[in-house]
Amino acid sequence: MFSLQNKHAVITGGGSGIGKAISLLFGAQGAVVHVVDIHGENAKATAGEIIAQNGLAFAYPCDITKQYEVAEVFSQIKQIDVLVNSAGISHIGKADTTAEADFDRIYHVNVKGVYNSLHVAIPIMKVSGGGAIVNICSVAALAGLSDRFAYSMSKGAVYSMTLSVAKDYLGEKIRCNSISPGRVHTPFVDGFLKKTYPGREQEMFEKLSKTQPIGRMGRPDEIATLALFLCSEEASFITGTDYPIDGGFLKLNT
Repeated sequence: MFSLQNKHAVITGGGSGIGKAISLLFGAQGAVVHVVDIHGENAKATAGEIIAQNGLAFAYPCDITKQYEVAEVFSQIKQIDVLVNSAGISHIGKADTTAEADFDRIYHVNVKGVYNSLHVAIPIMKVSGGGAIVNICSVAALAGLSDRFAYSMSKGAVYSMTLSVAKDYLGEKIRCNSISPGRVHTPFVDGFLKKTYPGREQEMFEKLSKTQPIGRMGRPDEIATLALFLCSEEASFITGTDYPIDGGFLKLNT
């Protein structure tokens, strides 16, 4: 079950965090993994891990905010059966404390970057006879989170793009779904805690963990498992759906 044998999978942001976990799992399940990341060395490292486990992978440095770079990279790949839009950045701030430059930066990576990948990949998928797309969204798209104005805006856009793509390409056999994680323990979280709460990292880690009713943060491999299902043939009847994976955050918080 959940085989991606001989499928060509493009993972943006595949060099770290959730994107890396998805890349590694897809490689283990037989996909030819194309790791796309702005940090070329991270992409190479992820591809190297897949190859070391007898998988097949390629690495591409790419700034997804620039459509010409995405087009150049994807033209090298040629066949795209699976696309996972995992690349993204975060920001802390309210509407009146978010600087214009920070708002633009979030928009360009989290919104335009996803659009660029969809814009370039979908025509390739249409030629191949269809495909599966998963966009990494967030509970921030569905709930009011404090001090996450720009980030929430961007993930709301990702949620809407997911629905639009699912609707528009039914006839081309292209499925599109999204995943909305709660807090997930990634290197980004560790870096954020170190920078924002020096000397209190463990205390704040435990506090943030407990915001999920289940009592802990998610793991990247748990998000990857859901992405694998949604990109597999076992999910062939699923499109236009967002899947919260949040330890009960959306439904069980009181």
